[in-house]
Amino acid sequence: MPSNKLARTNDDIQRVLAAKLREIKDPRVQQGMISVTRVETTGDLRYAKVWLSVLGLENEKEFRRGLKSAAGWLRHELGQSLELRYTPELVFEVDHSIEYGAHISQVIQSLDIRPDEDENHEG
Repeated sequence: MPSNKLARTNDDIQRVLAAKLREIKDPRVQQGMISVTRVETTGDLRYAKVWLSVLGLENEKEFRRGLKSAAGWLRHELGQSLELRYTPELVFEVDHSIEYGAHISQVIQSLDIRPDEDENHEG
């Protein structure tokens, strides 16, 4: 369980990265709507694992390459925005949970479920 200071740092990193990811011009990164779903920073602030969800992701391999290419710039921008003793090295993971949730929602909507007969009668 992260401390309050570490939790605030994770939130700050998440907020800054969400804004900075929109500024990346690389078409490999700009494949859809990007959301930073979670950030976990090590206690010594050396590494931050960043989970990204992309709605409309076309090519995950190219997306990861683009992120790796932009990681240095993102880290620099993070260091400029936040006053931390160390600016953590960023490790990116693709989070498929939002995409999976949207798929499950579509499946549920497509089901032909009729209401129970008992629910329509009072008694």
